[in-house]
Amino acid sequence: MANLTKTQVLIMAATAGIAVANVYYSQPILQAMATQFHISIEKAGNISVLSQIGYGLGLFLLTPIGDMIERKKLILYLQVGLILSLLLIAFSPSLILLYAGSLLIGVFSVVAQVILPMAASLVKENRGKIVGQIFTGILIGILVARVYSGFITGILGWQYVYIISALMVLITAVLMQRDFPTTNERFSGTYGGLLRSTIAQLGRFPLLRRTALTGMLAFGTLSAFWVSLTFYLSGAPFSYSASSIGLFGLLAAAGALIAPVFGKLADKGTPSRSLLFSTAITLISILLLKLFPGSIAAIWVTVMLLDIGVQATQVTNIAVIYTLDQKANSRINTVYMTSYFIGGALGSYIAIQLYQAGGWGLSTSFMGAMALAAIANVVLTKRLSKPKTSI
Repeated sequence: MANLTKTQVLIMAATAGIAVANVYYSQPILQAMATQFHISIEKAGNISVLSQIGYGLGLFLLTPIGDMIERKKLILYLQVGLILSLLLIAFSPSLILLYAGSLLIGVFSVVAQVILPMAASLVKENRGKIVGQIFTGILIGILVARVYSGFITGILGWQYVYIISALMVLITAVLMQRDFPTTNERFSGTYGGLLRSTIAQLGRFPLLRRTALTGMLAFGTLSAFWVSLTFYLSGAPFSYSASSIGLFGLLAAAGALIAPVFGKLADKGTPSRSLLFSTAITLISILLLKLFPGSIAAIWVTVMLLDIGVQATQVTNIAVIYTLDQKANSRINTVYMTSYFIGGALGSYIAIQLYQAGGWGLSTSFMGAMALAAIANVVLTKRLSKPKTSI
């Protein structure tokens, strides 16, 4: 079992953050891209949607391969694919190629989800702390992505967002191939068998099922909040602009900074206490919206507390699942993250329907119900044994 240096952890965090940021670059610059290709903003919106779809495909189809081949090689292959995809979208002569580049960017950006299980496999002590630090890099990448793309587009044009990103990915690709130890655990079987084994992890580990459910509920709460907040603040009596609403997202940085603290708690053998605390914070943040309706101050506080609670839950859950079976870390991570994003998608969809039916009050009640369900799931989760054999 190798030890990672602080520099290596920093490189892994930066590599993961730079990779996942590519999925979000297009969101604030869709108008500029629509103008370039003479299309409607609705058609330009497909660019962001395709990146999200691509990320989902890559998550299920590519990240489990980390249990089959050397993860350093897989990371390199994904980064090469990501660089080519970024250049494709930057120099696309047609809308079709622009769409294709967007889809492929999402597919290859899952390199971040290969780095997390790689780090967990390379360390024995302080696993939660190190995973938390790398996950912080991912969060910062997501948070900075929109600011970066808007800034570069305003100065140089939207194409340079992707050209500069390709250069950053290239630099991190070189750094990731230097002096990093390798892992010897391998899945011996076919690719089809690997995908079947990925699904089978849910049956192997009751704790994984419980943890995945907690993650689904937590991320569902967060996604429901942000999609409802956009509707709420853009309407009367606030009538905020999109840029003003976007400023609320800056407070989400608090969750990124505190995430490693909860990873440390998981290392100390107290993940249940950490999860109970983080899910309680999530519920309290939603209750503030009910107790102080119409208060902007309450919304600011909720943004901070909700992000801290959800991200702390995420870091703790990841630290827990990487204790189940080191040989299956990539497959276990795939199961958990797929469940996580399904929860986010369902939370957003249901919140939109409820907001249209009953407004802010009904959607916040839905958020509160999910947060309460997450707490109940944590409380009911007992210590679960893990199997001795691998699949």
